[in-house]
Amino acid sequence: MIVKIDFNSDEAIYIQLRNQIIMGIATSQLSAGDSLPSVRQLADYVGINMHTVNKAYSVLKQEGYIKLDRRKGAVVALDYDQVMASQRIMDMLQSVLAEAICKNVGREEVHDMVDEIYDFFTSSGQEDYHPEL
Repeated sequence: MIVKIDFNSDEAIYIQLRNQIIMGIATSQLSAGDSLPSVRQLADYVGINMHTVNKAYSVLKQEGYIKLDRRKGAVVALDYDQVMASQRIMDMLQSVLAEAICKNVGREEVHDMVDEIYDFFTSSGQEDYHPEL
């Protein structure tokens, strides 16, 4: 999995890293049991502070995407509560949909966007499509 960080983005680097790892899981580039690079390795590879990687890994652990093992390091382990995950997604969608309404993006267009992105993550032809996420 290739990690791309936008150093000019308003989004915090640890959030960008978190999101990229989640996208890697969603697109099957990462699977349960796969080891992630050590904090030091990933920090060196991306060119960021180790504390930033550590914060991203901590958030991913809290959200149930990874487990931290003293011997194996960070390992993808999809251990999450479905009800909590659904509520978190609902909370995030409320903000996104409020923004869509403020920007006059219609319901049908939002539905089309959701379908397109969902299909991207669940299709086998992922290399053919690169959404602006």
